[in-house]
Amino acid sequence: MTTIRTIAAHEVVRARFPREVTERDEIGMAVGKAIDETLSHYSHEYAQGRRPTRTGMNRRAEATLDEELAEADVHLPPAERARHLEAIDGVLQAFRRSGLMGLPRPRSRLILINGDAGVYAQPDYWNGRDRIYEMKSFHASPIPPYVLLQVQLFQCAFPGFQAFLAWFDRHVQPVVATIEEAPALGPEAQTAALWLAYRHARSDGVDKVLEFMDSPTVRYTLPATDGGA
Repeated sequence: MTTIRTIAAHEVVRARFPREVTERDEIGMAVGKAIDETLSHYSHEYAQGRRPTRTGMNRRAEATLDEELAEADVHLPPAERARHLEAIDGVLQAFRRSGLMGLPRPRSRLILINGDAGVYAQPDYWNGRDRIYEMKSFHASPIPPYVLLQVQLFQCAFPGFQAFLAWFDRHVQPVVATIEEAPALGPEAQTAALWLAYRHARSDGVDKVLEFMDSPTVRYTLPATDGGA
């Protein structure tokens, strides 16, 4: 049996760009989770031929928001909570009008590096053929460095796919959809991203037996040195 060290792509990003989590961050993460969970659920429903209502989408998002805030022990004044729900509604409706509605979320893939480190990578959506999409509910142009690293890891996991960043800025009304192709992943950028992921997987990852893992696997072998990066 082969034991490897595994880590998730978002953990690599967090390790590379660490920061103290404030209450504002907790609120932002709760809002983001409410949006992501609701859209993932209703995009699947849409693909099955069912047409979600605005009321139903907002009700689900509101319940998720309240659960996430309670888990983070954050209490919002009614007026602030209402503002966040309005922003969430704006993103949900902009997504409904975009070309992403109905697209599925791909299975998580394992980036296997040098045979002994693995990174789980799962973008938000794909078309099942040649495109992957990562979604953000804030203004993401130019692409922030931490988002770019996340996208680069997805590109490693889905070689040959075009990667797109879809962002819906919830901080402005009306919310509009912006879908832009991410920069192509060149050999140097790919190697740098893989070395970074490899180091964090080896130092911070969790042991798993490769033969018991059923994720689609993409294998890479890195050069003998990372050049001191």
